[in-house]
This record gives sequence, C-alpha cells and structure tokens, in this order.
Amino acid sequence: MSILSVFTLLGGLAFFIYGMNQMSNSLEVIAGEKMEVIINKLTSNRFIGLLLGCVITIALQSSSAVTVMLVGLVNSGLMNLSNTVGVIMGSNIGTTVTAWLMSLIGVSSDNIFVQILKPESFAPVLAFIGIVLIMLAKRPKRKEIGNALIGFAVLMFGMIVMSDSVAPLADSPAFTKLLTAFKNPLLGVLTGLVVTAVIQSSAASIGMLQALSMTGGITYGIAIPIIMGQNIGTCATAILSSIGVNRNAKRVAAIHLSFNLIGTVVFIIIYYALQTFLDASFLELSVSPVGIALCHSIFNLSTTVLLLPFSKMLVRIAEGVIKENAAPQIAFLDERLFNTPSVAVGKCDAFANEMADSTLSAVRLAIENYFEYEETTGRMVKELESRIDTYEDRLGSYLIKLSGSKNTQKDKRRIAKMLHSIGAWERISDYARDLTKSSSEIKEKKLEISEQAGTELKTLSKAVAEIVSLTTDSFIHSDTELAAKVEPLEQVIDLLVAKCRENHIRRLQDGECTLERGFVLADTLNCYERISDHCSNIAIAVLEEGGEEFSPHKYMQRIRSGNDPVFQKLFQEYQKCYLSEFSEG
Repeated sequence: MSILSVFTLLGGLAFFIYGMNQMSNSLEVIAGEKMEVIINKLTSNRFIGLLLGCVITIALQSSSAVTVMLVGLVNSGLMNLSNTVGVIMGSNIGTTVTAWLMSLIGVSSDNIFVQILKPESFAPVLAFIGIVLIMLAKRPKRKEIGNALIGFAVLMFGMIVMSDSVAPLADSPAFTKLLTAFKNPLLGVLTGLVVTAVIQSSAASIGMLQALSMTGGITYGIAIPIIMGQNIGTCATAILSSIGVNRNAKRVAAIHLSFNLIGTVVFIIIYYALQTFLDASFLELSVSPVGIALCHSIFNLSTTVLLLPFSKMLVRIAEGVIKENAAPQIAFLDERLFNTPSVAVGKCDAFANEMADSTLSAVRLAIENYFEYEETTGRMVKELESRIDTYEDRLGSYLIKLSGSKNTQKDKRRIAKMLHSIGAWERISDYARDLTKSSSEIKEKKLEISEQAGTELKTLSKAVAEIVSLTTDSFIHSDTELAAKVEPLEQVIDLLVAKCRENHIRRLQDGECTLERGFVLADTLNCYERISDHCSNIAIAVLEEGGEEFSPHKYMQRIRSGNDPVFQKLFQEYQKCYLSEFSEG
C-alpha cells in the first residue's frame, strides 16, 4: 500500500468522523425538544429503558453520546443507576443502524432502483438539499436539518474515499499475508478494541472494516472477532467521561464495559465451539459490508437478549468493582450533559423549579412564623435560604456555560427565563429569612404590635403569600395566564404597603406606637414590598419566554398608560379583595 493510499485512507477517515459528528450534533438539536420528554419518561422498567435507549441512539447516531449523557445524569443525581442498564443495552442496538446505512456502499446491481440507493448517487443530492436549506431557510430547525444532511453526505463521502483507498489491497500479497494473522480470534478482538478506543467511535471503526471488506480479503472468521472487540473499545469514551465523577456515575461506565465484556466472552466461546465441534466453513467466506452490518446487529441483539434478564447482576458487578464511598457526595448538574443541551436544559428546569418551590415554602413558613415565632420554624427558613443560595450559585454558573452550547430557540428562551429568575428567587428567600429575624426580634424584645397594625399586616401577608404562590405556579408551568396576574397584584401590594406606612406614621404621631416597634414594622414592610417586586420580575421573565415578540418595556408602558384591559380588570379585583378588607381593619 503506497504512502498516497495511506494518506487518502486517513483523509477518508477524517471526513467520516467529521460527518458523523456534524450529523450527530444537528440531529440532537432537531430532536432536542423531544429528547427531554423521552429521558423524563425513563422508568425502572428495563424494557421501556431498552426501547428508549435504542430510540435515543438512533436520534443521536452515537451510542457513546448516550452513555456519556447517562454518566452525567447519574452524577447529577437525576437518574437511578439501575435505570441505566436497559438504556445502555438499547444504545448498543441503536448504533447498528449506522452500520446498515454504511453497508449501502457495498450494494451493486444494474437495477436502476438499487443504483439510486448507492451513496454515490444520493449523497450529492442530500448535500445539495442541505446547502439550499442552510442558505435559504429562515427557521433555525430547518437550517439544522440542512446541517444534518451535509453531515450525512460528508460521512458517506468519507466512506467512499476509504473504500477507494483500500481497493488496491485486493491484489497485494503482503495484505493477504497480514490477514492470516487475524485468523486468531483473540488478536481480532484486541485489534477491534484498540482501533475503536483510539478513534473514540465504533461507527468509524465499523466503517473502516466495511471499507476493507470490499477488497474481498476479509472473511467472516476475521470480521466477527474484530466486531466483538469494537463493542468493547466503544466503552473507552464512557470510561474517560467517568473521570472525576461520583462513584455511582463511574458505575454507569462499569455497567457498559461489563455488558460488552461478558457478551464478547460468551460469543468467543461459541466461536471456538463452532470451529472445534461443528462445520463452520462459512467463516472462511468473504464478508461484504452488508454481512458486517448483519454480524454487528446479531452480536448486539443476542448479547441484549442474553443479559437483559440479568440487569440486576450487572448493577451488582458495577457496585462490586466500584466500592461505596464512606462519605456520600453531593450531586448536582454535570457538564457532561452539554453533549445533549436539551437534556441539560430540562434538568436545569427541574432544579430551578425545585428552587422556586423551596422559596415558596420559605416565604409561607416565614409568614406563618411572623405572628407566633417558633425557633424550629425559624431554623427551617434559614436552612431553606441556605439551600436556595447554593442552587442560585451553581445553577447560575451552569446556565451561563450552557448558553454557549448549540441550543434550540425554545431552549434559549428557557435558559433566559431561568437566568433572569434564579437571582430573584434567591433574594426572595433572603427576605423570608429577614422576616424570620424580625419575628425573632419581636419575641426576644417582647415588642407588641397594635391591633390595627396586626390586622393590616395579616391582610398584607395574605396578599404576599398569594403573589409568591402565583409566581411559583406560573414559573414552574411556564403559564403566561398566571404570570399576567402577578403585576396587578404587585401594584395592589404597593398600595397596601404605602397605606401601612401612612397609618404607621399617624400612630407614631398619636403616640400609639413606639420608635423601636416602628423600626421592626418598617423592616417587615420593606421585605414584603421587595418580595412582590421580585415576583413581578420573575413573571415578566415567564411572559417573555411565552412569546418571541413580547417586550417587557412595552408591556410596562401599556400598563402604566392604562391601555391594558386585562390588567385593569385584575387590578380592580385585587383592590376589591384586599383594600376593602384593609380599610375595615
């Protein structure tokens, strides 16, 4: 084989890997919005996990990407280790689709329909369609379809280049002599393992084997052990991705490795048995790209059927290999999920929703505790506030990094909503903590609030509890109708706070209230006012997520001008509900 042929082979491999990555990335963006739904439907049912693993791998065109995603999900504490087994098995089956697509290279016939199916015929057409979509399409998703088509065309072009570069080997005595060494199955397994581990792509190594098979020198006896080794080699990506993660996440890589190792050991034994005790003359037959795809599928399907009933055993093996740490680690979002941005966004949503729900709990406890202070409740509010601080710090940093990934327009709006809101949730929890301090001070100093001030504060507390509850529900469900109710209530709360302050000044002047009690009341009113302000900011972020054309500035301008009938109707309803009750107090 000449130096020029070697360079051509390497160039073809480069085109193949680049095309595979391009297609995989674009398919993830296209399927991204559905990917999160698929992942969230994962259950402890191993058969559902198997099916979903297969679907996700076909969508992403990469079993390695799926395994890395699983490592990230387990490391983040968002997925149970046992639920990954079925998905890993399904991903091994899903990856065989790529081999079948590449096997079209070896199809030959004078039939016009068969000729159309050959990559040489349809790859240029797909590339042309892809370029047209990239240049003319206005919607980002259509541009991504164009990118995926270009990626597939480049992948197929790389496959054709590799096939052409190795064609001269068919007449090379040296190549024929080299192939005799691969009649040793163990050497074949080792070769498949090393090549796949080095290039980090089982699809690329299968593609190389399919290209070599077109020389006519590769037999089933040579190809089958190499395919087995390729399945072990593909675990290298998962093993590398498990560096620096918690022990449960490392076990995902261990399950992936043990699954392929056990399958290979079983089928090597079957392979030797065929050679020793039965007529295995078919092993000496030349294998085609279609034959390689078939062997690849049979191996992965058979291994899955064999080991699926022993899913729990694979988990126990992983737990035995990776021993439990005495000090459990805190799980949070993992940057490995950046490989599948839509899944990462979905998991950020889950954490942000938990943050919002924790903030609502903190406010409710603080309000409940304000009038009859209990130290236990006060400690619970402080613990929630501390937890929310951690969420804000880690989630904020993660979202900023995630913003640099290739996100869909919908995911970009979700990220923007979270980035605009998590700081507000954190500050609301701070004010809940401050309310607890005020109630503690009232009890400690034995301060008494006048009956009228107490009635006013209870009415105001009810309004604040409602606005936080409304904001939380609108945020968690991305409900623009609920979000639209926040601003009218916020403005009514501003009126209530202003009236409270007026009445407080009057009581001070009449000698009905002391200065010390007044300071505590002023702090309380400030907390309530600021909580409602932050709720308003969060609601606007929800409204902004719900409509691409929504402008916060125009929205507030329309409200201030009195030209928003929905706002006016809600504002009057809240006035009637709270101001009338307030006046009676």
